[in-house]
Amino acid sequence: MEDVEMTISKKDFTLNILNGISLGVVVTLVPAALTGQLMKALLGVFPLGAAVISMTNFTMSLLAAVSGFCVGHLFKFNMIQTSAVAAAAMIGGGVIKQTTQGFILSGTGDVINTALTITVAVLVAQFIGNKFKNYTVLLLPLLVIVIAGGIGLTTLPFIKMVTTFIGMAIKNLVTLQPILMGALMGMVFAVLIVSPISSVGIATAVGLSGIAAGSANLGIVAGSFTLAIMGSSVNSLGTTLAHFVGTPKIQMANMLEKPFLFIPVMINAAVLGAIGAIFNIQGTAMSAGFGFSGLIGPMAALGAMKVDGAALVLVTILFLILPILLGFLAKYVFVKKTKRIVPKDLLIQV
Repeated sequence: MEDVEMTISKKDFTLNILNGISLGVVVTLVPAALTGQLMKALLGVFPLGAAVISMTNFTMSLLAAVSGFCVGHLFKFNMIQTSAVAAAAMIGGGVIKQTTQGFILSGTGDVINTALTITVAVLVAQFIGNKFKNYTVLLLPLLVIVIAGGIGLTTLPFIKMVTTFIGMAIKNLVTLQPILMGALMGMVFAVLIVSPISSVGIATAVGLSGIAAGSANLGIVAGSFTLAIMGSSVNSLGTTLAHFVGTPKIQMANMLEKPFLFIPVMINAAVLGAIGAIFNIQGTAMSAGFGFSGLIGPMAALGAMKVDGAALVLVTILFLILPILLGFLAKYVFVKKTKRIVPKDLLIQV
């Protein structure tokens, strides 16, 4: 086995972790978001849609493992090291539940604890390197899984407490005046969607519904279109579309490296969230954290309305036209006029 190169800066180390998790999110969560509502709508004429739903839902539970594998690849680990990191992530991510009948997969796990577990697993793998010579292939997986996975299991309850606290703080915003609440919910979820914290997990944990969920979803929509448009000149068409067709979480590493990027995202999210509250746009706990992805947000909003021509026009304006206009306005102000942001800040390395 080859030794892993350990001369890596703290910045690159952190970016590898964040980028790997972002890619894991794209691979495991986006397929369900893209096909879920569509397959449900087509079940009457396309019975195989149920199988598609089952497959994509199962894939969501592999978030921790796929993220671990992506991180291992970014660190240029060999297959033994990468697989050990992925296994440890699956254990520490909190997605595995033990019952009297065996193990079951439940949900997507805790993204924060998954990141912590992966970080420990990478450090252990780097420390071991090839110290055990011919026995490395036997001992490295054991040590990475037991040490990193064990630490992940230990920290999981405490990390969940923190996540729950954040969720309760967000829920309290619902008691505020609706328009102000809409703006705040939009900003909060626009920030969550590009952070290591799962926006879907937070929304589900606190049971967001009604206007709060609608504004949260619109905040994500505004943020995703804003990032896509500001970075469109340096990213491919597919990557640009992935911001809102998939998830803007692919920008997580860039956002944390260059915090000023949060400014236009939060401004546009506040505007669209407030407008959504004015027009009584509603959603569910599941739709709140997805944004435009899979048309989950727009379809949830329509589901709470009397669907007619006016409703379709309103949803189209709020979920597509206004986000695009706000995105181009942000590009003009922050990229072209003030030059506080350069498109390269939003470059996605795939």
